[in-house]
Amino acid sequence: MKPTIRARTILFALALALTACEAHPSVFAPAGPASRSIATLGGWVTGIFCVVAVVVIGLVAVAAFRRRGTLETHEPFDAGGGHKWILIGGFAVPSVILAVIFVATLGTIDRFPLHDGEHYRPDIRVVGRQWWWEVQYVGDKTLVATTANEIHVPLGWPVEIELESRDVIHSFWVPALHGKVDLVPGRKNRIRIVADEAGRYEGQCAEYCGLQHSRMMFAVVAEPMEDYQRWLAHQAEPAKAPSSPEAARGLELFETKACGLCHTVRGSRAGGGVGPDLTHLASRQGIAANSYPRSRAYLQAWITHAQSLKPGNQMPNVTAMTGDELNAIATYLEGLQ
Repeated sequence: MKPTIRARTILFALALALTACEAHPSVFAPAGPASRSIATLGGWVTGIFCVVAVVVIGLVAVAAFRRRGTLETHEPFDAGGGHKWILIGGFAVPSVILAVIFVATLGTIDRFPLHDGEHYRPDIRVVGRQWWWEVQYVGDKTLVATTANEIHVPLGWPVEIELESRDVIHSFWVPALHGKVDLVPGRKNRIRIVADEAGRYEGQCAEYCGLQHSRMMFAVVAEPMEDYQRWLAHQAEPAKAPSSPEAARGLELFETKACGLCHTVRGSRAGGGVGPDLTHLASRQGIAANSYPRSRAYLQAWITHAQSLKPGNQMPNVTAMTGDELNAIATYLEGLQ
């Protein structure tokens, strides 16, 4: 028996409600001064438009359900009249609302600092690529450490981030910490973020950049200054030597097979610059730009069939290896703390 229109409507509403229950970063859960200003503005704008929507729906309902009379009781269509309400409802009211929102937006933007290009020194440089994020920690114009898809910042400190793109336009967006800032090829943009609360904040590319745009994710980890300095010092170190025969075998395979041509592991012969730096891969929580958790199963699947997990990315399927070789490489990568 085919479902009735009412049943279909109920099923659609349930599916929509279940979809809305999925957790996503929200601009209305700010954890920094910039995001708090944006959330305040967004709250007022949302409230204004909700009021406008209720008024419009109410007027439509009144027009739909009021008694219309007969053709004999109506004036001819060319009788005129009602122009005043068109001017009020169609021009005056929207103009006032949009002007108020425009002024409030300018006031919010004015709170964000402008940077002196001549004397600007970033703490972190983020490079957008299809489809992952390269993160470079810069100290006095010297590269301290390179990682990917996970940005650590000290709690409560302003962090200057320089944004670049190596291919197409991307957009750096951490809803809990700041608004969107574009990464434009051939141009350097800047953003200052401050995290008031310790935690892990999910970010996302907010500008459509190709096939895997929706899986170009990253995370910002805010932690106390002592923990941040300890983490950064560890990231600056080369990878430790393998701690087991199987891991040593994995390092040998990593260097001699295709892995080392595209990826860098500092302290080894692998020095490729096409893919992310894997020197401390095991210290990160995700792989494939945080598309998947860093578990052994996903790690092995990514090594051998990256195109099935993230079609179109630059990592090819690497199937020319035995099961023992795959286990050895996975063991080595899991030891890159």
